[in-house]
Amino acid sequence: MPFIPHNDADVAQMLQVIGATSIDELFDEIPPAIRSGALRVTPPGAPEMDVLRLMQQRAEQDRAGTCFLGAGCYDHHIPAAVWDLVGRGEFLTAYTPYQAEASQGTLQLIYEYQSMITRLMAMDVSNASVYDGGSGLGEAVLMAIRAAKKGQERRILVADSLHPLMRRAAWNVARYQEVVFESMPLKDGRVDTDCLDALPPAAAVVVPQPGFFGCIEDVDTITDWAHARGALVIGVVNPLVMSVLKPPGHWGEKGADIVCGEGQPLGIPMASGGPSFGFLCCTQALVRQIPGRIIGKTVDLEGRTGYALTLQAREQHIRRAKATSNICTNQGLLVTAASIHMALLGPEGLARAAKASHAGLRRLVEGVCGIPGVVRAHVAPCFHETVLTLPKPAAAVRDAMFKAGIQAGLPLSELFPERSHDLLVCVTEKRTVEEIDHYVRTLGEVLA
Repeated sequence: MPFIPHNDADVAQMLQVIGATSIDELFDEIPPAIRSGALRVTPPGAPEMDVLRLMQQRAEQDRAGTCFLGAGCYDHHIPAAVWDLVGRGEFLTAYTPYQAEASQGTLQLIYEYQSMITRLMAMDVSNASVYDGGSGLGEAVLMAIRAAKKGQERRILVADSLHPLMRRAAWNVARYQEVVFESMPLKDGRVDTDCLDALPPAAAVVVPQPGFFGCIEDVDTITDWAHARGALVIGVVNPLVMSVLKPPGHWGEKGADIVCGEGQPLGIPMASGGPSFGFLCCTQALVRQIPGRIIGKTVDLEGRTGYALTLQAREQHIRRAKATSNICTNQGLLVTAASIHMALLGPEGLARAAKASHAGLRRLVEGVCGIPGVVRAHVAPCFHETVLTLPKPAAAVRDAMFKAGIQAGLPLSELFPERSHDLLVCVTEKRTVEEIDHYVRTLGEVLA
């Protein structure tokens, strides 16, 4: 709907009715020292035609050719029906479902999402989602700290194979509660399990599956080791991978305690990096610690099925300063897309997409490793991403392949300056044999 601002006469009339002399008087309780002041860096207004021209120019920058870029945001196939249904008014304009009697459709959809994501993760409980994987990890860390026994360290052991941006986001969420992050060293791109016993006590251990460098972690060993030391296990997983690998609820003897991650592979477009949604699951023992909304299924007085928000005392609109979290909203529209996507593909369709992605990466690696000077940086098993070490700086190779219409991957020097020749590449089920072979030929030409 269009925004129609109030004119000066409207403002004067409203101020007169409420007995105020100016807009500023309405906010006089805010100390001047903390007011934002004028927006000095906001550019001047522009005609509509100029704005449309600028937006068209920026949109054209997204035409990047064939995508072999991953690193947390992936180019998976999304059935056309997903966003066709999401765009319906019932979903697109639905408001927060506080009034159950007026929100049964939205509540049921979130309930179905929770059911599917817990089944995929083999966990007991899911909330209605959080903003993204990074904030989900931050909330998972705070859950673990709250659940820790008295006297336990406020230390979290974090695998160095975790996505560095996700680690940074989680740190920003947790650092003001005196939480300490300490690293778990790597060997061949994944956690060095031989060094586990040398690590200090901790409230929780954070382990990704797969890791940022594409390698599959030895989650059974890490989970059992953490539980033996009285630490909780937080799994940070790619949801698509869980359709073919052991889900977190089955890691080790007891399974992970908390699971989170990015929901983007489940029907969410790359969209220049966002928005996405984060999923957050846990065991029944930790249900009182999980933040955000949980939808429950019940029956009314006449025995009819109904849905409602449950365990609401966790939210800031109930407990304010004592809330489990002060970010308790959920990404309803994106969760709608993920729910439709999972329902359309089902367990078999998700597994097919995962297996096709893995097969594509194997073909790519086999081809590029036949080029002189190109090797895999890590030989550990991987899913649909891996790191290639090139004989030339990866950033220069990336730029040259971009001119040939290929997004070649992420030069790791952008996050790890010492890894100037390493390129993180990804293959999804969308990449055809012809596109993969074209990548191999182009890389050979660029390196030659």
